[in-house]
Amino acid sequence: MNPTTTFSYVGVMLLAGMAIPVMAAMSGGIGMRVGNPSFATATVFALAFAICAVAAAFTGLPRLAQVAAVPPWLYLGGLCVAFYGLSITFVGPRFGLANAIFCVLVGQIVAAALIDHFGLFGTPQAKLDGTRLLGMAVMVGGLFLAKK
Repeated sequence: MNPTTTFSYVGVMLLAGMAIPVMAAMSGGIGMRVGNPSFATATVFALAFAICAVAAAFTGLPRLAQVAAVPPWLYLGGLCVAFYGLSITFVGPRFGLANAIFCVLVGQIVAAALIDHFGLFGTPQAKLDGTRLLGMAVMVGGLFLAKK
């Protein structure tokens, strides 16, 4: 991968990372104002669905045979998105957004390392060695210190 592509990917993912707590704060704000975190999450996801549907239409929809060929268990990622959306909308305003996101980040670091280590869900395999474990420990320690 060339450095320009890598830099572009890093930039996009940094923006995506910044968007997560913004979305959490906004979704939690809706949930607190309407008194129903599930409604707030559904509303935010409905808007996200509409935006993604428009983007899919503009970038070219897959053929039905392509959609049917996807292993059904891969669509269960939607459960993960729903769980995250519902949990951050409910917990964030009650536990504190930074506390909630801190826990999310630690969970992401651990899950990402395990997914990479075992090559789960068709991802490229990257063994979890001492260097990666040390890097994860430093990240978790840094998150802890930043939160403290």
